[in-house]
Formats: sequence, structure tokens, C-alpha cells
Amino acid sequence: MGRTLIQYAALPFRKQQEDVQVLLVTSRETKRWILPKGRPEKKIGARAVAAQEAFEEAGVAGAMSEKTIGGFPSFKRLPNGDEVSTWVRVYLLDVDTEFSEWPEKAERERKWIAAEEAASVVSEAGLAEFLRRFSASKS
Repeated sequence: MGRTLIQYAALPFRKQQEDVQVLLVTSRETKRWILPKGRPEKKIGARAVAAQEAFEEAGVAGAMSEKTIGGFPSFKRLPNGDEVSTWVRVYLLDVDTEFSEWPEKAERERKWIAAEEAASVVSEAGLAEFLRRFSASKS
């Protein structure tokens, strides 16, 4: 077994009347529904990485939680097809700006979905469980 990589993700959300919605994006290669996420960068902290990925991958910005709200096991598919085990640390992003143009718009889709439904559209078990816990905490 190799080492486990760390990634930082944003969980973009908004309130619509009584409902909480989360924003999912597709992965570039397999088009699976995921959270915007990226690997640690030397020059910026974890929260900033999560905020940067939310903008680059999903075209959103807003107030980011000071601390991680938890995490989940995942994997990253490498260009050679290998999969590497990862642990994703998640920051909550209260979206106040949704851009019509963003860096990866041509490469990804984004979708707002009710928090309680989000777990049923993702294919990763760890992310699905994380989304179920998040939804339960918001109801």
C-alpha cells in the first residue's frame, strides 16, 4: 500500500427558502459528481486551496468556514490510470457569488441539488456518507 494523499475540498451550499442545497461538479475524466477539491500548495493554506478550487472548478465564491467540518476517504485517478488513496478535508463554503464564467467551465458541469438528495447522485461511498451526515445536520 502506498501513502494516503491529503486533498482540501469546498462544500458549496446555499439556502433556498427552507431547503439547503449543495453544489456538485463533475470530474474532468470520468464525469462523476464530486466536490471541488485540490492538493495542498506550499504558498497557501488549506482553506485558501479549498476556496481557490471552488472558484476554478465550480465558479463560486463566498464565506469559507474557519475550520474543516470533517473529511472522508476517497481516491485520485492519476494520468497513468492508477488510483491513489486520499483523505479529503472539507471546508464549508456559504456561496454568495456564482460566476457565469470561470476557469474550468468548459471542462466541468456544475449542479445545485438538495442536500438530502446529493448523496444519491455521487458514486464515491465516502462522499455519499459525508453528504448524508451534512444533510442530517442541516435538517
